[in-house]
Amino acid sequence: MQSSSRSVGLVLAIAALAVAIFLSLALGARSIPLSEVIGDLFHPDGSQNATIVHDLRLPRTLLGLGVGAALGLAGALMQALTRNPLADPGLLGINAGAATAVVVAVGLLGIGGLTGYVWFSFVGAGAAALVVYLLAAAGRGGATPVRLALAGTAVTAALLSFTQAITLLDRDAFDTWRFWWVGSLAGRDAETLSQVAPFLIVGALLALSLARPLNALALGDDAGRALGAHVNRTRALGGLAITLLCGAATAAAGPIAFIGLAIPHVARAIVGPDQRWVLAYSLVLAPLLLLVADVIGRLVVSPEELQVGVVTAFLGAPIFVLLVRRRRIAQL
Repeated sequence: MQSSSRSVGLVLAIAALAVAIFLSLALGARSIPLSEVIGDLFHPDGSQNATIVHDLRLPRTLLGLGVGAALGLAGALMQALTRNPLADPGLLGINAGAATAVVVAVGLLGIGGLTGYVWFSFVGAGAAALVVYLLAAAGRGGATPVRLALAGTAVTAALLSFTQAITLLDRDAFDTWRFWWVGSLAGRDAETLSQVAPFLIVGALLALSLARPLNALALGDDAGRALGAHVNRTRALGGLAITLLCGAATAAAGPIAFIGLAIPHVARAIVGPDQRWVLAYSLVLAPLLLLVADVIGRLVVSPEELQVGVVTAFLGAPIFVLLVRRRRIAQL
């Protein structure tokens, strides 16, 4: 695919994302005309519609942008670093670590409310990723893709067993964990966004800066070194970026399925294996899918709401099945 075609495709994806943003601001249990949304967005008049747009839907939409972009970038990084096309935030124990921390905060420490346990979730995600890396790096050979996957599976199983033990004994912890685990943008306010935004921004910048070294590592460690890439440093920085992105996104919205798994495959199917373009497309397509899923969740059972984590599973699974059934899947 020519560079000019890739650029045009990226511009079209950005335009589609802009449309999704306005739909997210306009549609819901109370639909608001787009012309009124634009007016309330830039010149709020204190009306009920203006309050809905500013206080409820704008923070939710911005959080959806941040969480979607984080999951898309993290998924692309994971698949490139581990050379595993099925890599997602669950591979490194991030989801399990975040869930365990939430359950501990609610069930053992009595902390309630999202702003109370969001930091426990982030710390749990980071700690789990660190344990996985240290386990994989111990011994001869270092943190190879296979050892990272095995260590992540082991840590995830251990943490989920601990989580289930607590939730079986504590009803409040179970209720909180059940709502958080399904993945949702509902009920998140501007304070939640401000708490996780610094981690999302730093993680995104770090991820985008690794595009060229990742292209070199795709040829193998020895070839990457010959091309001037620092293999261990690239993997360490990639792991840090993944932890920041997934930790913050999972802490704020819960583990949302298929975004980080399917979107990098879509990007590679469009632009090929060049990580510069894969990361750029993932940065745009992932929040596009997440916002569309969130809008669908608001409308299909209105005036109630279907959580976005459920909708992304319904939307992402067919996309991933179509990609798997392709005669020639875009390679890592």
